[in-house]
Amino acid sequence: MNFDRIQRTALIVNAVILALVFALMGFFNYCDVTFMTWFSIPTAAVYLLGFWLIARDKLDIYVWMVYGWLTLYMCLSTVCLGYGYGFHLYCFSMIPIIFVTEYLSYKLHRRSMRANHISIAIAAAYLISTGYTAYNGPVYQIEQRASAYFWIGNALTVFCFLIYYSNYLVNAVISSEEKLSDMAHKDRLTGLYNRHYMLDYLDEKPAAQTGGFLAIADIDDFKKINDHYGHNAGDAVLKAVAKQMQQGCEGCLTARWGGEEFLIVSEKPFAEGKVLLETMRQEIAGVPVQYEDQTIRVTLTVGISERQPEQSVDAWIQDADSKLYTGKKNGKNQVVS
Repeated sequence: MNFDRIQRTALIVNAVILALVFALMGFFNYCDVTFMTWFSIPTAAVYLLGFWLIARDKLDIYVWMVYGWLTLYMCLSTVCLGYGYGFHLYCFSMIPIIFVTEYLSYKLHRRSMRANHISIAIAAAYLISTGYTAYNGPVYQIEQRASAYFWIGNALTVFCFLIYYSNYLVNAVISSEEKLSDMAHKDRLTGLYNRHYMLDYLDEKPAAQTGGFLAIADIDDFKKINDHYGHNAGDAVLKAVAKQMQQGCEGCLTARWGGEEFLIVSEKPFAEGKVLLETMRQEIAGVPVQYEDQTIRVTLTVGISERQPEQSVDAWIQDADSKLYTGKKNGKNQVVS
């Protein structure tokens, strides 16, 4: 979450609201709504103070101050002018906005905005001001020609707020769910799928389905790489090999199976898979990994298996693993089918 972006947005919003305050001040003065004209002066002072609070990184104080004053301003406008101008509608848009602000505070590791308490206070202020107006009528009786335009403008603004912030919350939830899914299903170092995801994927494949291939690839002498070059270099090798596998095995599902082992699954024909994996092996062997000022040569041994009718997932994996073991015993750096 980019704090600078949030700070810039807050400054823009504050400037827009301040401009609206001055515009409404002119309107109230024109209509002889004396109380709201004078009340606009401290209101403008509040938003001028807001610039200072935003610049000083006191966004929590700014939000509480603005919410309190904006609620008061909308309620007093409703009491003075009645429902016809639509100022009371802003209370509905302020509630989802404060929950978005609560979410942003959490993401920025800031103090809670007490969204529940603020929402209850807004609802109470709305009920009191509209109830008073419904019982006693507005304080000022002015010509109503402008009220329809104000009501439409305020209603449209409120709807825009509701749509925008509701959409923001939904997208934020979806984004968080996607990140959590990636964390659960992907290996953090290589970015490949992990063993848990791959097992779930394979379990969903019907036992009667045949064809395609499953391969287990293992980096040869990986322990020696770690011992000689260091574990950071080993991590660099894992990331480089993972990237080459993804590029060299297009249309395959590749996962980090554990340690220096990778599992590859594809619907491609078995014969095509052998050629593809052999090409990939040669490319990895032919392109050493550069880590800092060190050149690290890497080779793979791969065991590849075609699924047989009614063969279980465990048996299929075991078949590929046994072929990998055969390749390890017979010189490494090869594809065994």
